[in-house]
Amino acid sequence: MTPMIDVVFELIIFFVVTIKQEDLFSQLNANRPAPATGKSDSSESDTTVTIAIGAGRDANGVLVYNSREVTRKELDANLRDVARTSTKTPIIVRCEEKSPHKALVDVLDICYRHNLFSVSIFTM
Repeated sequence: MTPMIDVVFELIIFFVVTIKQEDLFSQLNANRPAPATGKSDSSESDTTVTIAIGAGRDANGVLVYNSREVTRKELDANLRDVARTSTKTPIIVRCEEKSPHKALVDVLDICYRHNLFSVSIFTM
């Protein structure tokens, strides 16, 4: 019985050592930012847009654009103006724990519609 257990352990060690480990990071489709070199463009806007999503009375939630409560149409118009200035403007979306997912998806759709892709999402 002992030799059979020894052979099994040796086989386990052999397979553990010879197994090919896949590199997880090579499988991820993530664009990593390049380190900043040189001076930033003066044409880029240094402002940051903050959008807060809160749990409202209805299922759509409450949208707050730069400390001012807005509707989705007003948010669309404001982000259109931001996109005219610069599409590289950073946008921070802060969601409450109880905020509806539909509101977040609506905000991301509006950002996508205006080619605003520098979006960061946080949960408060």
